[in-house]
Amino acid sequence: MYTKIKRGMDIVFSGLFLLAGAIPLLVVALLVKIDSQGPALFKQERLGKDGKPFWIYKFRSMVVGAEKTGSGVYSGRNDARVTKIGKILRATSIDELPQLINILKGEMSFIGPRPALTYHPWKFEEYTEEQKKMFAVRPGVTGWAQVNGRKEVEWPKRIEMNVWYVEHMSFLLDVKIFFKTILKVFTNADNVNSTETAKKREG
Repeated sequence: MYTKIKRGMDIVFSGLFLLAGAIPLLVVALLVKIDSQGPALFKQERLGKDGKPFWIYKFRSMVVGAEKTGSGVYSGRNDARVTKIGKILRATSIDELPQLINILKGEMSFIGPRPALTYHPWKFEEYTEEQKKMFAVRPGVTGWAQVNGRKEVEWPKRIEMNVWYVEHMSFLLDVKIFFKTILKVFTNADNVNSTETAKKREG
């Protein structure tokens, strides 16, 4: 029952935020375009509910082709690939706002396991059956792992927390995650990759 209620709230609030924030979002998009060459939006294939790939949207905060240069999927402090406006967008998490579109489309939720790349930390078929439980719900803009270590947590532990969330998902838990997320955003805590958090699986 809560899954249906949650989806209803996602539709209502993502629609309202997109309408109310249309002009500010356009301003941010313009600033991204002025700051560096390339599109205002960055799209990337991620694993969604049931392991199905989808395109996630963000405001572009790095130079075009950043994934193929430097440290790849990891971005540390003073990463030269991050644009000037990108530093601000990342520090304030404004770069995540285009995911309101993903939420409205039904690909994501406000709260849920953060969607992993299709190839990192592993391909979908390389997850264990226990780990695959995290794909039983729509991925979120924020989640239990994000408010309990965020980018500092190694992937196996992060996935363990995602599975725990799926098994304990409730309105009160989502409210708790929401307010903890607000605190994390204002303090910009755990928002930088200091080390690699995933290792390639053998076999």
